[in-house]
Order: sequence, then structure tokens, then C-alpha cells
Amino acid sequence: MRRLGTCLATLAGLLLTAAGETFSGGCLFDEPYSTCGYSQAEDDDFHWEQVNTLTKPTSDPWMPSGSFMLVNTSGRPEGQRAHLLLPQLKENDTHCIDFHYFVSSKSNTAPGLLNVYVKVNNGPLGNPIWNISGDPTRTWNRAELAISTFWPNFYQVVFEVITSGHQGYLVIDEVKVLGHPCTRTPHFLRIQNVEVNAGQFATFQCSAIGRTVVGDRLWLQGIDVRDAPLKEIKVTSSRRFIASFNVMNTTKRDAGKYRCMIRTEGGVGISNYAELVVKEPPVPIAPPQLASVGATYLWIQLNANSINGDGPIVAREVEYCTASGSWNDRQPVDSTSYKIGHLDPDTEYEISVLLTRPGEGGTGSPGPALRTRTKCAGE
Repeated sequence: MRRLGTCLATLAGLLLTAAGETFSGGCLFDEPYSTCGYSQAEDDDFHWEQVNTLTKPTSDPWMPSGSFMLVNTSGRPEGQRAHLLLPQLKENDTHCIDFHYFVSSKSNTAPGLLNVYVKVNNGPLGNPIWNISGDPTRTWNRAELAISTFWPNFYQVVFEVITSGHQGYLVIDEVKVLGHPCTRTPHFLRIQNVEVNAGQFATFQCSAIGRTVVGDRLWLQGIDVRDAPLKEIKVTSSRRFIASFNVMNTTKRDAGKYRCMIRTEGGVGISNYAELVVKEPPVPIAPPQLASVGATYLWIQLNANSINGDGPIVAREVEYCTASGSWNDRQPVDSTSYKIGHLDPDTEYEISVLLTRPGEGGTGSPGPALRTRTKCAGE
């Protein structure tokens, strides 16, 4: 396989190749992969192999020629995993990671699944950002990763093979970290955190530099939370678009980290992680307290300092109705006590307090009810 340069010797090193400026994190595997800062996971089932057919020729027609990292799935049961870790990277400026991959099998069946992960700040591995089913094409293919994890955050790319139970080879080579945008995959701009009240739609706006075409897949990927489908795309110029995603009917279980994703014919683009914060509208724990009673009024203390849910409290209301349910009303309250007037004598009422926090849907359910009766007329 043709070469554009030699493997980077240290993480701080960089060189110029025919493809453009290349930064630390790339590796051509001419030298031991560890000199590029690459490592093998310690908690997987087996390891990748470094192969150089130029120094150690092979007669195996199903193996490519050159120097590369390889997983041989022969003799391995289905579901075993091998992880190859790149060094941790920081995006101080726009760059693009690209790599070549090769899949072959004597039986013409998929030897396994090749996944790429990007984990951020030593966080969880999450879901794959790119994968192929491992169909044995026996040709070199190229993919690019437009990763937008901005400084001071750092990230780590992980190559994973999951065996299928069939024999064959899955190979990667010429991993490059290029000092320019990807050519076939858009780059996302920084996305912002979103806060909503439970039950509402959480909308993430994902701006990207580049073009999207019919056939691209866009989605919102979460860590340990459900993914969200594309809502709409607005093309704002020949080189920019905005994709919107809705997490619908949010609950506390939807709170967590999300990032924008696009899968193109050339590769994949991912944004930084943004936080979805889901707040529960506040509900008083105790019913209001009766302070004074007359024939046509009830004076109450709201008794709403203790709540279930989230603050801050920006509005209070008193809801009251006849115990028979024939009449009800709701009034805003701007103090901790309230006089409900113009009531009927000798009538039983139920009184509850409603609290509101900021944002759409911020009003909680009525709290526990106080049940009391007005005095008789003339009493």
C-alpha cells in the first residue's frame, strides 16, 4: 500500500504530507504503534495485531500488503471484542481524522463488525459514531471523522471489532489527523445546553459548516438516554445548515448528554456534548392552613415552603371549589397568605395551591387540598 509519510514518533510531533498538515494522533504503522501513542484496551477479549508484510511477507491471498493494524477473527467465537485506542486529542483548531479500512473473508461472509467510538473527557464509551457490518469487499476504503469537541475538552477515538463467528480479517491503516476541515463531511459548531420542564419538548439546534444531501442520516445521539430523530433542516447558505432535533415528552430519565450526528457517504460528523436538564414543576407537600373563617370568606396561609419538584418559584396561585364540584375558581397570589372572598355561607370548599417555576409547562399539579366550611350567615 502506498505511503504518504512515516508514523509520528511522539504526541507532540507533527509533519507535512502530500495530504496537508498532519498533527499528532495519526499513525501509518511503519513503526510500532505505541510510538504513535496508540494502545490496546485491557478489558477487552483479545488484541489487535500489527502486521508488516514488507518485512515479513505472507502467502495469504486474503491479507492486504503493507503495514497496518489487523484483527484476525479465525477461530474466535461470536461476540468477542478488541479495542485499539488512539491518544487523547484536543481540538484547538479545525481538523479532520481520516483512515483506511479493509475487510476480507475466505468464506465471503462478514467476519465481524468494525465500530468507531469517540469518548470525551474519560467519560463512558457511549454508542458507536461510525460502523460497517464487515462485508468482505477485499478493497481499501476511506472514511473521515469530523469531530467537534472543543478545547478545553479532550476526546479519544476507539476502534473496535466485534467478531461474528466467521473467519476473516478487519484492517485499518493510514490514520491521519489533518489540519483542515473534512472534504466530504460537515463540521458542527458548538451546541448549547437545553433546560426544559418535564413533559415538554426539548429542542436542540445543531449548526454545521458544510453541505448535506439526500441520503445523509442526521440524529441526536445520547449517552445512556434515547436518541432523537431529525425534526427539520434549514439551509442558510451554500456552506451552512441548521438541523433541529426534538426530545419529546421529556422526563427525568431523558436528562443527560446529547450530541449532534451526521453520517454521510464519506464519513461521520459529531458535535460536542450538550446537557439536557429536565426540571420537575413544583408541587406543595402540605395543604394550605386555615387562618381565619367567616360566612363569606376564608383566610389561608399558603404553607408552600416545602415542595416536591424544582424551583425557583416564580408564581403562586390558589385554586378553590365547592366540595360538590359545582363551582371553582383560581386566583394569583403575591404573598404567603390570601383572603378568598365572596363565598357562600355555610358551604364546604376545597382549597389547593399551585406553584410555577420558569419556562413553558412550569406549573405543577395542585398540592394537597384543605377542606373547610364557611360560617352560617349572621354567625
